Amino acid sequence: MFTIQPHDDISWMAPYAYAIVLLGFGFILFRIFENWYAARFDKPLFRHYWVYKKLSPSQIQILEKEFIFYQALTPQLQRQFCHRVATFLVDKKYIGREGLEVTERMRVLIAAVGCMLSFGRRNYEYALIENILVFPNEFYSARNDSLHQGEFNPRDRALVLSWHHFEKGFQIDNDNLNLGIHEFMHAMQLEATNARDLDSTRFAKQFQNILKTLVEDETREKLDQTRYFRSYAFTNQFEFMAVLAEYFIESPKDFKGNFPKLYQYTQKLLNFTFAGY
Repeated sequence: MFTIQPHDDISWMAPYAYAIVLLGFGFILFRIFENWYAARFDKPLFRHYWVYKKLSPSQIQILEKEFIFYQALTPQLQRQFCHRVATFLVDKKYIGREGLEVTERMRVLIAAVGCMLSFGRRNYEYALIENILVFPNEFYSARNDSLHQGEFNPRDRALVLSWHHFEKGFQIDNDNLNLGIHEFMHAMQLEATNARDLDSTRFAKQFQNILKTLVEDETREKLDQTRYFRSYAFTNQFEFMAVLAEYFIESPKDFKGNFPKLYQYTQKLLNFTFAGY
């Protein structure tokens, strides 16, 4: 065992000790600045430490052919998006139900919808989701003894989807009905409720701004007059945020024109400034 004797010269270690102290001090200052920046500008200082994971040519072809959001990104943002989709595909386990074979196309498109919704966040990996269960169509849920098109089950860390309704949701991109966005928002909101990272803090702040706006007389009156959001949105706060995300992604111009304050807070909540949003 190596031990330092009293007569040993250890002065050579001093520069390394100083370097470690300086690095630690610099890290603390950086975190303070990062927190100040996020609070001041309502967005993270940066979204990636590095971008290195890649998709296969066939997986990229799926995005290029079928995913409009990916097509609207710059080459740099496309590389970031591919990195995130590749991370998602490695981290999540896909399970087909009722005899459904989960194809590469299904895996990529489900991952792409989740990564689209979290693209403005630094914490984008949906830590509460481990398994993605895919049914051919509506499925029976014991949670309320009824048929569902999708659900997020935090106890089992599972996102459950009807492929028929999921595919219809992203193929028809202007009806404000998108099952994938809806269910991923449930997972994101629950994670933000229980976490204390910068993304969750921003989510909580803008969520409160949204709730305050909803009780303003002008907003309430316009909601009653226009019936802009479908009635299911007002089931509870979680469902409202899920529906709000659908409207934000699928019809941003219309949403912004009708409810500019709600749009602005949703945009800040998601840090969504890509592809024309």
